[in-house]
Amino acid sequence: MGDRVEVFPYPDEPPERLDKFLVRCLPEFSRTRLQGLIAEGFVRVNGQPARKAGMTVEPGMVVEVRIPPLPPIELAGETIPLEIVFENEDLLVINKPAGMVVHPAAGHDSGTLVHAVLGYEPDVEGEGLRPGVVHRLDRDTSGLIVLARTEQAHRFLQDQFRLRQVVKTYLALVDGAPPTPSGRVEAPIGRDPRDRKKMAVMPLGKGREAISEYRTRERFRRHTLLEVRPLTGRTHQIRLHCAFLGCPVVGDVVYGRKKPTLPIGRHFLHAAALEIRLPGESRPRRFEAPLPAELEQALRQLREEGSGRG
Repeated sequence: MGDRVEVFPYPDEPPERLDKFLVRCLPEFSRTRLQGLIAEGFVRVNGQPARKAGMTVEPGMVVEVRIPPLPPIELAGETIPLEIVFENEDLLVINKPAGMVVHPAAGHDSGTLVHAVLGYEPDVEGEGLRPGVVHRLDRDTSGLIVLARTEQAHRFLQDQFRLRQVVKTYLALVDGAPPTPSGRVEAPIGRDPRDRKKMAVMPLGKGREAISEYRTRERFRRHTLLEVRPLTGRTHQIRLHCAFLGCPVVGDVVYGRKKPTLPIGRHFLHAAALEIRLPGESRPRRFEAPLPAELEQALRQLREEGSGRG
């Protein structure tokens, strides 16, 4: 099958970004897919290759899009147990266990959440190696994650994350304590220039905006249980911001202490609650996931050793 070609004259409307215009014209495709087509040279404006996704288009311009067929990808479902918190015809809300990678990547070509979801629901729609994936959690972070069943639901949910309309609440046990019992961290995040496999808090003016709010849930002698709400969704954001405050997440050997202070076998970070609006509904719903047994046991041990609420 050959490439599909679409031509869209820009209407008599105020100018806007090219990628936003294409989302309106081609609603069956995600904005990410369309930005990829622009970057790969498949979009022309007035006969010339589009320079970038953010270029301005205006009345009188004609946008031509060539859409090549997606290459076949071998991605088979696997029979892996899933803890489904909620599901309907549009999406799944899953309580992901620590140790499970969300989607296939280098070194992880089986056993991922995507493989498990496809084993449960083979008809999940999506592109490439991330069908249904709306947002991600680190491998060793447990808790709530949403996966879309349809392309329309994927766009609807992804827009809420992009517009910062989703309320995500994490529980993080940290070494020591933050400078204040509650607060807001605004520290940009980018790729670590010394180690490209890691992220880092960057100087002002560099990196991407990253904002987290936190409050103390419980104080212990050498640890603090924090409730953290990331207002942006940068890679490793909560782990980096906690380390930036001088109180790294317990068990985070990448950004925290190389020798964990508690023997939990993972970092203590759990996506405990999620508030999001579902397709066709006007008010957001709240979903919750209790702490996994190993994290609850660590808290019980600390309480037994003596604690006070903060």
